[in-house]
Amino acid sequence: MSRHYIVVGAGSAGSVVTRRLLDAGHEVTLLEAGRTDENPAIHDMSRMGELWHSEDDWDYYTTAQEHASGRKLHWPRGKVQGGSHSLNAVIWVRGAHADYDRWEKEGAQGWSWQDVAPYFKKIEHTNHGDDALRGRDGLLDIVSDYEKNPLFESLHEAAVQAGVPANPDYNGADSEGVGYEQLNLRDGKRLSTFRAYVYPELENPNLHAYTGVWVTRLLFEGNRVVGVQAVVDGETREFRGDEVVLSAGALDTPRILLLSGVGPKEHLEEIGIDVVLDAPGVGENLHDHILAPVIVHADKQQVPAPKPGEPISQLHHFTTFREGSDVPDTQPIYFMVPMLSEGMEAPESSFTIHAGLVQPTSRGTLRLASADPAEPALFDPQLLSTPEDVASMVASVKQCREIAKQPAIVDAWGSVEVYPGNEVQTDEEIAQYVRDNCVTYHHQVGTARMGTDELAVVDPSTLKVRGLEGVRVIDASVMPSVPSGNTNAPSVMIGERGADFLLAD
Repeated sequence: MSRHYIVVGAGSAGSVVTRRLLDAGHEVTLLEAGRTDENPAIHDMSRMGELWHSEDDWDYYTTAQEHASGRKLHWPRGKVQGGSHSLNAVIWVRGAHADYDRWEKEGAQGWSWQDVAPYFKKIEHTNHGDDALRGRDGLLDIVSDYEKNPLFESLHEAAVQAGVPANPDYNGADSEGVGYEQLNLRDGKRLSTFRAYVYPELENPNLHAYTGVWVTRLLFEGNRVVGVQAVVDGETREFRGDEVVLSAGALDTPRILLLSGVGPKEHLEEIGIDVVLDAPGVGENLHDHILAPVIVHADKQQVPAPKPGEPISQLHHFTTFREGSDVPDTQPIYFMVPMLSEGMEAPESSFTIHAGLVQPTSRGTLRLASADPAEPALFDPQLLSTPEDVASMVASVKQCREIAKQPAIVDAWGSVEVYPGNEVQTDEEIAQYVRDNCVTYHHQVGTARMGTDELAVVDPSTLKVRGLEGVRVIDASVMPSVPSGNTNAPSVMIGERGADFLLAD
């Protein structure tokens, strides 16, 4: 029997859910708040920097971060078809196998590595790696045979000289080590999940795809969700269907729930929203990966400017510093351009090795500022609020500096450290540098996590919001903890599994 689903958000997970429902013969109304993905800068990976603060970016900011020198950090999020997969660096990282075994221990039964591995294979269309581990005929291209910039070849060698093992497939049996990024590209252009899954179906009569539809709340009949209310061209409209899927991402899915009266009772009462369901975990558990730049000037040889279509990042590595951790806690990412934090400047011909924290223990909250949907939400991830996170970042900065001193990069390019600079040497000085200059790794998760305890928002076996009928969350909000790598691939996997749950019902 055909059903009518409303999917909120045409990003990584929402696009997958939409396609799988269409494939099964259902009707889908796909609501995207942003515009169509026609901006040429989206499709040309050399122009990625133009997308931040653009019309295609929600341009979110955190609240002032006490442990990051009181700064408000920019959190770019995709306000466009494809969501943040239309803004990101298209790096495909499944994460370490133990990340998912940890999810199961955290209450997400049925989400161990053994459970999720077949979904990663189902998604992938790649000729890379081992047939037993990698997918060959999925809808999403993952390429590794793009032309490598000579700077990255030297940096790969330098990382190995600094003691980081070479890993030809970090998406294979083990993620540890240095390797070239596997990217979502087709014909040299960005391939977002929207482009791979939904774009070919835009003429499907069962698909009603809208842009410019900003969902503000759920519509209820008793405890059943029957649709959503949205703002379209300044007018309030309603969209109704058999079931609603929230795939608006870890920052907007909880916003919609809270505005609908689903969340912590005290918070909702405080801002004057009628409580429909006391769900204390909505907006809790907000966390993110962070980066701190090691900027290096090449004074022997000019770093070539990115050619049209050339990804400005092509290399990264994973290292475990944290004692007792069964997954890497750091993932530096390399850029052929200087990725300058606010107030920094660097000479031309500079590049970046970004130290990266990917197993944060800091946790924060997402709250509404008021009952007014137009008022920006309050994102407070409490970055760097634990000693473990600071220690991982200090270790990662030191390692990145070490890589920049290796013969492979010094001899060919000359390399002179610009930041942190000579005056930053002790662990305390490095920690302060990190607090002053850290930026997001664009990987916010966890604000409507799955599990079975009282703070869990969704049921892990269905992704239904616990205590309600007719609504599921299928996006990065449901992750109990962030995997130790870029979060797009896990979000796509959640989309595939969530679609299976929908179809099983």
